[in-house]
Amino acid sequence: MSDRIFAIVWLVLCAIGLVIGWGIKSEYTYEPLGPRPFPMAILSLMAVCALLLLFRKPEQSNWPHASVIYRLMLMIVSLVIYGWAFEWLGFPLATALLTCSIALLFNATLLAAIISGVFLGVSLYFAFDRLLDVTLPLGNWLN
Repeated sequence: MSDRIFAIVWLVLCAIGLVIGWGIKSEYTYEPLGPRPFPMAILSLMAVCALLLLFRKPEQSNWPHASVIYRLMLMIVSLVIYGWAFEWLGFPLATALLTCSIALLFNATLLAAIISGVFLGVSLYFAFDRLLDVTLPLGNWLN
């Protein structure tokens, strides 16, 4: 039953995404088809997968224990806070805090979580900013 619920929610989200994707227009043409086909193709494939999941033979599903669901909810809250605080904290600090919190959710020691958070925050910022030339925010609190 949980597969069907997930498939229905996924299908509704795909439909919403297709409606939004259909409205994508560009002021200038940088490719022959424009920016619309890629999101439309991805969302269409996701909708097909949701339909396959919806109409497949049902299997017995086992729900995780309450402690696992609690940790999953904490991870979702961490990701929401990351998205909310990304520009204000900046990429390196926000990524370090997210990595540290997720490492603690996976039972890492505090020292290992801090080291991995700082390493990932700094190294990913360097990789994106210097090597890939992708501009990432340093944070409004540094201004």
